[in-house]
Amino acid sequence: MEEKLNRRPHRMELENRGAGRITGIQDVVSFDENQVVLDTDMGLLTIKGKNLHVSRLTLEKGEVDIEGNVDSLTYSSNASYRKSGESLLSRLFK
Repeated sequence: MEEKLNRRPHRMELENRGAGRITGIQDVVSFDENQVVLDTDMGLLTIKGKNLHVSRLTLEKGEVDIEGNVDSLTYSSNASYRKSGESLLSRLFK
């Protein structure tokens, strides 16, 4: 029930497969130059490509901007990730 109260509008804009803005982000699971994995209100979003770069991240607003060559966008269930309860940022600052 609490999860539904924290939902933000989920929207994705991708321009020419090179720059994108995504809202409704709960957390950044992982990222490198070939893959970005985001926990969204609609499930885990995996973005694959080349030279990917997170140019702006605002978790308070649930927004992220990504640049690079996007090859694919894939949604999957985020139930197992949410059960682990540990975000990328919390793992980085241990």
